Amino acid sequence: MYRILIALVFAVTFLVRPAAAQQDLVWVQIEAQPTLAEAQSAIRRYADRLQDVNGFALDGGWYAIALGPYTRDDAAQVLSVLRREGAIPRDSYIAFPSAYRQQFFPVGANSLNSAPVLPQDSNTPAETATPAPQPDAQPETQTQAQADPAPTPAPQPEVQTPALPDETPAEARRSEALLTREEREQLQIALQWAGYYTAAIDGAFGAGTRRSMAAWQDANNHEPTGILTTAQRAELIAQYNAVLDGLGLHRVTDEMAGIEMMMPTARVSLDNHVAPFAHYTSADGSPVRVVLISQAGDRDTLYGLYDIMQTLDIIPEDGERERRDTSFTITGRNSQIVSYTEAALEGGAIKGFTLVWPAGDEERRTRLLGEMRGSFRTLDAVLPASAGMDESQRVDLVSGLEVRKPLLSRSGFYVDGTGTVVTAAAAVAQCGRVTLDQKIDARVVSRDAESGLAILKADTTIAPIGQAVFATVTPRLQSEVSVAGYPYEGVLPAPSLTFGTLADVRGLHGEDTLRRLTLTAQPGDAGGPVYDKAGRVIGMLLPRGDAEQKLPEDVVFALDGAKVMQALTAAGVSPRTGASDQDMPPEDIAREARAMTVLVGCWE
Repeated sequence: MYRILIALVFAVTFLVRPAAAQQDLVWVQIEAQPTLAEAQSAIRRYADRLQDVNGFALDGGWYAIALGPYTRDDAAQVLSVLRREGAIPRDSYIAFPSAYRQQFFPVGANSLNSAPVLPQDSNTPAETATPAPQPDAQPETQTQAQADPAPTPAPQPEVQTPALPDETPAEARRSEALLTREEREQLQIALQWAGYYTAAIDGAFGAGTRRSMAAWQDANNHEPTGILTTAQRAELIAQYNAVLDGLGLHRVTDEMAGIEMMMPTARVSLDNHVAPFAHYTSADGSPVRVVLISQAGDRDTLYGLYDIMQTLDIIPEDGERERRDTSFTITGRNSQIVSYTEAALEGGAIKGFTLVWPAGDEERRTRLLGEMRGSFRTLDAVLPASAGMDESQRVDLVSGLEVRKPLLSRSGFYVDGTGTVVTAAAAVAQCGRVTLDQKIDARVVSRDAESGLAILKADTTIAPIGQAVFATVTPRLQSEVSVAGYPYEGVLPAPSLTFGTLADVRGLHGEDTLRRLTLTAQPGDAGGPVYDKAGRVIGMLLPRGDAEQKLPEDVVFALDGAKVMQALTAAGVSPRTGASDQDMPPEDIAREARAMTVLVGCWE
């Protein structure tokens, strides 16, 4: 009610102050408060979401909150846009500077005495007087040229006259008035991308937008009027979209998946549908790909999909993850790719997409991602669960997508009850991340390249089912030994036993810390425990070396158990020992091996 009364007082004041209409700048008054404290509180609310907020004292002890200053045309546009969007009260109106007294916000500002932010149109009639009609009035473009004539150079036969601007400022304003709100916002976005605009994207061309337009014009060799002509708007948008050139950005409708969106059709094309995914793969061998997500389900299905997606090779482990009540987003980054995934549950259907893009092309990726997200639309169809079931299937694929795998996997074994593991030093060299059984993160406690031994510790306290019991005596030559390990680097879910014999208690050069074995081992077995016939650990299998001399396939070496125990003691671990006075059946050794042998993963 107070605000309405103040508005009525101002209206009467303006009727008796015709000189107010002669001023160059106006304001959009949005609120008035009876006390300074209330006005400052209101200003803080507006300043958080609007630009050009000011505070002035009024006659009668009231305080006004106003936006500006603007030219009359700009003020009318700002008022219309912000009022329509509900950003300012419906009873906001255009006010003249003569209505305001001392300025109290921003602190120290004196906007009432400031010059116009941008030059006014020289062909716009002044409001102070109406010119007398001229009998031979010329078109507006000629009037503009006459009002601000350019110097005429001396005639030169081979020099052409520069082309006239495509629009005068007045014509540019009229064409600008025809823009939709989305088109005005797009111009602000383009100016923001170009580094000239830092305020809110609101579609209202206030003083901040005008300043950014003038700065862009000046940088691009145009007259800095602060009003973009039709050609200049096209030039700005072309600059903004240049990063997308060559991508073949077109709207694609996947009727089977029930998804419509913009896609880089010059980089990807539809390969196949394997529920719940539609695969759009690269034709040039690059890592670029788009995966559409489409399946029926509920919240549990969505949460399960969130977990599964994070095991895929196209979603690196580093990056932000957020799971909400009915949606999730996942960003993954490594040295080769950056991927972004989003999915949402609506009406019993889960729809979304993944974009995979090469690392190091962030501006293009970000712009493309924005186009894809903004154009994403869902249709009624959902991929049936049977889609793609006749495609070739592999255990390391999830619906046609490879499961993320470590750089290499080797074997190791638990040596205490808290998660300490012994493995080959080569298994954890230059690893960005080390895991136990692909799910438990571990750190390297010590690594001795000379002996080939590394000691790991699980990041969280775990209680392994079994642990190594080391032999106290050396077994006889040619006695039976066995090695437990993951010969196929995790393809099989449990460790395997490989049997052989103890060929020598020294290395080929007489090293007393090595044991030479006769058995056929695979690379994945390296780091695994070597057992005697009683099931006691007599050493750790070493990887085959790259020596110039090619040894027979069944010649391998193990680090002596005594050397392993010595390293454990130095690391503060007390290894268990036991006598080897009774042979153990192979099936019992296999049972012990399954309890204590662990798959060690080395990740990028």
